[in-house]
Amino acid sequence: MTAQREYDLVLFGATGFTGGLTAEYIARHAPADCRWALAGRSQAKLEAVRSRLVAIDPSLSSLPLLQADVTDSASMLAVASAARVVITTVGPYIEYGEPLVAACAGAGTDYVDLTGEPEFVDSMFVRYHEKAVATGARIVHACGFDSVPHDLGARFTVLQLPEGVPLHIRGMLRAGGRPSGGTLHSAITALSRGRAMKRASSARRQAEPRPVGRKARASARSPHRDRATGLWLVPLPTIDPLVVKRSAAALERYGPDFEYSHYAAVKRLPVVVGGLAGVGALAAAAQVPPLRKLILGRIAQGEGPSEERREKSWFSMRFVGEGGARRVVTQVSGGDPGYGETSKMLAESALCLVFDDNPETSGQVTTATAMGERLTDRLIKAGMAFEILEVEDI
Repeated sequence: MTAQREYDLVLFGATGFTGGLTAEYIARHAPADCRWALAGRSQAKLEAVRSRLVAIDPSLSSLPLLQADVTDSASMLAVASAARVVITTVGPYIEYGEPLVAACAGAGTDYVDLTGEPEFVDSMFVRYHEKAVATGARIVHACGFDSVPHDLGARFTVLQLPEGVPLHIRGMLRAGGRPSGGTLHSAITALSRGRAMKRASSARRQAEPRPVGRKARASARSPHRDRATGLWLVPLPTIDPLVVKRSAAALERYGPDFEYSHYAAVKRLPVVVGGLAGVGALAAAAQVPPLRKLILGRIAQGEGPSEERREKSWFSMRFVGEGGARRVVTQVSGGDPGYGETSKMLAESALCLVFDDNPETSGQVTTATAMGERLTDRLIKAGMAFEILEVEDI
């Protein structure tokens, strides 16, 4: 039983920027009886992180440090076997993530990460979902800004709508902030692997059973002006709508025919045009190795913005849900999406798996499926807002 293991949770990757913020969050908010440890390649860097944590909680001077390297499968298995839950912030996950997923699936250990890489998530499903089901491990990807606000926000919206009827929800994201070095590296890597991404998606579709007697879809219109809000909506080619769709496929509460559309929302048309041109140029550059190397060299992994800049960052995810002659508008909002809120969401996901009474699940599962109400409650208590803005009969 994982409850008998040495640690409740182990954080792998604490020496990176987001990993360090996650460690600090755990130091401030984990229960006093939480047994946890840091893991990574460099003993010296781990000791430096621990020294920072001692300023938060002096009792952490003896926080265990575990040396582990993704290139050493024995060390990955040792970490997984010692923990009830393993958190990893080490990306790009398509390059560094698989050994730890494999170890956790084999050891029956719960796993959470920050990935927004569809190829990685699909490949891990094909290779390790059945193993994790057999051992009881819960493999929960995308536990940061990708894709907690979108996944739990869609679930929150569904709960305001009638049961047993077709539902359509559109999500509209507005945010201000700067991506981390790790996020940039993951995005550029994903853009450079279009064919591999398609192969992984196809393999998953062949392996993954579909819901019986129900439909769950993710779709989006081309860029357009939303009449209800006056905002321009641009489809977001992120992992988020795929995660929402998988939650809908797993949970009957989403109704017999569920559709989710996912957009970035902006006020001015020139911003839309400029953004589309920028994404297109970035995608083209990612296909050329020298240009890709140049882009990735602009910001190193493990780096991020100052605390002052992070404090000015924010996000707002608005949902419009319709079904059964009812229309609801909800909103999930918070502070700095790329760092502060991401480290909060990741840490609270792990703590939720360790300490809360969650639904019985196993295998590769989403946050809405594995933790739903409990994680939503935790995030509300931690300062994120889940709000009902409008309810009307139509």
